[in-house]
Amino acid sequence: MKPFSPVQSLRHIPTNASEVRFVDPQHNLGDVDLLHQIGYKQELRRHYSTIQVFGIAFSIMGLLPSIASVLNSGISTGPAGLVWGWFIASFFIFCVGISMSFLGSAIPTSGGLYYYTNYYCPDRFRVPLSYLIGCSNSLGLTGAICSISYGFAVEVLSAVSLARDNNFELTNAKSYGVFAASIVLNMVISCLTTKHAAMLQTISICVNVFLVVLFLIAVPVGFSRHNSFNSAGYIFGKYENSRDWPIGWSAIMSFNPALWTIGSFDSVIHCSEEALNAQKSIPVGILGSIAACWFLGWVIVIVCAACIKDGDTARVLYSETGSPMAQIIYDALGKKWAVAFMSLICVGQYLMAISLMIALSRQVWSFARDDGLPVVYKWVKYVNPKIRVPVRATIFASCCALVMGCLCIIPGSAGSAALFSLAIASNTLAWGTPVVLVVLPYGRKKFIPGPFYFGKTLSLIINIVTSLFLPFVITMSMFPESTRVDKDSMNYTCAINGGVWLLSIIYYYAWAWKNYTGPKSNLDGTESEEEESSVKNVDEILGEKA
Repeated sequence: MKPFSPVQSLRHIPTNASEVRFVDPQHNLGDVDLLHQIGYKQELRRHYSTIQVFGIAFSIMGLLPSIASVLNSGISTGPAGLVWGWFIASFFIFCVGISMSFLGSAIPTSGGLYYYTNYYCPDRFRVPLSYLIGCSNSLGLTGAICSISYGFAVEVLSAVSLARDNNFELTNAKSYGVFAASIVLNMVISCLTTKHAAMLQTISICVNVFLVVLFLIAVPVGFSRHNSFNSAGYIFGKYENSRDWPIGWSAIMSFNPALWTIGSFDSVIHCSEEALNAQKSIPVGILGSIAACWFLGWVIVIVCAACIKDGDTARVLYSETGSPMAQIIYDALGKKWAVAFMSLICVGQYLMAISLMIALSRQVWSFARDDGLPVVYKWVKYVNPKIRVPVRATIFASCCALVMGCLCIIPGSAGSAALFSLAIASNTLAWGTPVVLVVLPYGRKKFIPGPFYFGKTLSLIINIVTSLFLPFVITMSMFPESTRVDKDSMNYTCAINGGVWLLSIIYYYAWAWKNYTGPKSNLDGTESEEEESSVKNVDEILGEKA
């Protein structure tokens, strides 16, 4: 493995991302100068330390709240399906994270995935393909924040149901009401606290670690007072099939909890223009958060499997609380502590939503900066030079989330389930495309690594594994939960994702090509004066840390 080094990678001529120039490998550029080489002004405030960059991804993953939101999907193939599905999927996700780290370390920019697609793709296809990836990544992150906020709504209502001894009806309309309130309040907080977003990541790390530690101590201790833990054979070897798919495919569909939980790590790349020492902090943030969630999450799902009362998986899966996690905690700790615990999980879930809204707003803002958004891009890309935060992009992203969240009003669980798989499918396409391009001969010749790189052979092997795994994930996420497809069991992900992907290409050739020509520079020769305060701010932060 090649260790971190101060070697600088390939940089772009600011006027066009399809052209390149090289920087002296021994010349260490600051973050602001590096961004100029890529082709952009330093419009946002750099304030994220390495641990806070890690916090962006780790808080978005929000381990325990996320598992609580999607536990039903994993446990549908029994405890063994949940436990091994998590572990196997996490291994491949880590490979994807390594591939993302190669890209982010080489070219740290908020545009991220659509920027890389534009650069590593042959000229004939680079602009329409980068436009598609920009739309898909924006859709995926919007779907992610919708699914997180919907999970928050379900957890809130589950806590209410527990408090009322299950004498409370959980309806889709109530879920959407809590969801909408969550999105609106999220938007307000994200706009007001963006200046303090770095501190928020530190707080979120502490909350998430506290929740994990509390769960791993309190639930087993509480459960053991009145019950015996399930055997190792039950936890690691008991497969059950609550779906009507064959058990093999059903077990693969139980990869979804890990795929959804350990996702949106590209948010680190989207916040790279606010990170200190971005080329090194991006890989630490991506891989550190994935590794932490891989192993801590595996311990959590093992504890969940061990604490299923009487080994009755169906009782937990179809709990009247509406949440298998709520039922497991209730069986271990009783009503009062279960309500309190679910309330704490709700707090963790909400912090996830705030962190993801920050990442989503940066993706939307960077895409608008390159004239990628339809019609409203001029309004969205504006950043007030005094506050230096993309407030308009945050508002726009929130409005899109409110519209997309209407899926959860659809009768049955099909609409709400689509929010989760939609995030997986769209983000997976956005992650996979630049990696595939780097594997192909044209992109491989253009790729010059940043400080994080494992050498040509090992890096190529990892990128190939990523390139094979991600198309499989997209296909799997499109499958409905049942073989008997109707309006209630339909997986609307295929319709929404397919529709957006197709409409993106049609819209590009019909209209967007007039404005969107790929990532474009916004440098105008006045950067030194405009960014003096930003550079001073970075120096002050580094001075304080020293």
